[in-house]
Amino acid sequence: MALSAFASAAAIRAAIARRETSAEEVCRAALDRIARADDALHAFLHVDADRALARARALDAERGDGALYGVPVALKDNISTRDVPTTAGSRILDGYRPVYNATVVDRLEQAGAIVIGKTVCDEFAMGSSTEHCAYGPARNPWNPARAPGGSSGGSAVAVASGMTPLALGSDTGGSIRQPAAFCGIVGLKPTYGRVSRYGLLAFASSLDQIGPLSGSVADAALALAAIEGPDPRDATCAAAPPTRFGGARDRGLRGVRIGVPRHLLDTGVDADVASAFEAAVRTLTDLGAAVEPIELPHSRFAVPVYYLVATAEASANLARYDGVRYGLRVPAETLAEMFTGTRSAGFGPEVKRRIMLGTYALSAGYYDAYYRKAQQVRTLIRQDFDEALASVDAIALPTSPTPAFGLGERVDDPLAMYVADVFTVAAPLAGLPALSVPAGFTRDTLPVGLQVIGRAWDEAGILGIGHAFEQATDWRTRRPPQRADLASA
Repeated sequence: MALSAFASAAAIRAAIARRETSAEEVCRAALDRIARADDALHAFLHVDADRALARARALDAERGDGALYGVPVALKDNISTRDVPTTAGSRILDGYRPVYNATVVDRLEQAGAIVIGKTVCDEFAMGSSTEHCAYGPARNPWNPARAPGGSSGGSAVAVASGMTPLALGSDTGGSIRQPAAFCGIVGLKPTYGRVSRYGLLAFASSLDQIGPLSGSVADAALALAAIEGPDPRDATCAAAPPTRFGGARDRGLRGVRIGVPRHLLDTGVDADVASAFEAAVRTLTDLGAAVEPIELPHSRFAVPVYYLVATAEASANLARYDGVRYGLRVPAETLAEMFTGTRSAGFGPEVKRRIMLGTYALSAGYYDAYYRKAQQVRTLIRQDFDEALASVDAIALPTSPTPAFGLGERVDDPLAMYVADVFTVAAPLAGLPALSVPAGFTRDTLPVGLQVIGRAWDEAGILGIGHAFEQATDWRTRRPPQRADLASA
């Protein structure tokens, strides 16, 4: 049985269980789609076809029953995979092959998934377009001249173009949700601590969180169930109750209260994005939700707070990349030489910029004025969300203030690039779960995302809202034109 390139993970697993197809056939089809489309879209940095096919054949022989049995999955290249290149999109890790798997990789494989390759990301997850990847950017399948979003852009492209049904990314300030919105798919940032960060190459440790990108809310829930849970190797990973998506999915939206902070939408929002968001709010109302105005007074400071906290943590985390560890092929050299020299194996300009900003914010004489003050405002942002979510069940916002921007349009203007995160940075600062679902298109046929932010540990609630909205609209069924006719593959 030939499955569509856009078959869901649940449909793939069910077809294999019924023996209508095999894990090997599914894997070969995914590898064929990647071979046909990736030259144009550049979603992948590394595809391990031999390993993936060997794993598929082993699964067919085993005939297990994992929730993701036989499902191909792509991984952002900042997630450690044993004996498979893991570069975080950086020349400084060129040739690095980890000796261990990230916890999420082990859990995916325990669920029967097949890791098929590593995807393009901005260097060390620092960026909103994948243009800061040392190996070249990914391209948006809706328009290859546009950015796919970042930093998990390659994972978003892999799913949106039908190369794989599922992918994992990491979200520090919006790096799952923004590319999901730009590429017209679903992206979930879990509550901080729900998914282990063991094996994730750190950017900002108090913000980073691994999560799924998928073609549907149900598949995002399926992936989350596979990777969530406590991990003794990650002290920040909590023993939270597992996500119960089924009940939330079946309840609908009658009686659900959704808050909209309209004061954040007054300026800087593209007209087509604003129109799509208002249409989404009307749909939520039609589905029975009560939409109420709320205030998040300190969220207007979220972007500067985020870029102080994140860069400070990055400056500490990236000090370990000194050229003498991680099995690198490059000569040993000091960090100072990497910053002042021109050798291509060093950090790229955006990583250098953020390390320097973070080091400055932590330096003597500036710590109180910048880093400490940012942490104090971060607390106020979290308190605002706690107060709002005491009276509503979730908060709705556009995922991004604009649709996908052109490649090259913002790469030399860091401030313009940072503003792309204006609606996504507050949720990770507050440690809250957030979901982006397709919510329409601009007049130029570029996808727009609806973001739903929930209470801590209430992934089921926001997944339920997203699922109800998804079932009432047809946005997720639209297919991008730049897919190399994969639907017939």
